[in-house]
Amino acid sequence: MRIQYDKQADAMYIYLREKGKIEKTVKVNENILVDIDKKGNIVGIEILGVSEQIPQKEFSKFSMEMPVYT
Repeated sequence: MRIQYDKQADAMYIYLREKGKIEKTVKVNENILVDIDKKGNIVGIEILGVSEQIPQKEFSKFSMEMPVYT
């Protein structure tokens, strides 16, 4: 798993898989989008308006790198 934060867009993307073409994006709510491949596997999760939901001082806790299973 890899997590990336775009300060300008105020968006966080959680990569659950490094490989896999995104077939569709499912809108969970106004701030959460889930990318799915053609096999139905979740490729990643995008969170919009992150600074409104998570205090910026907490962002460093999300910057860890973990293995990605492909």
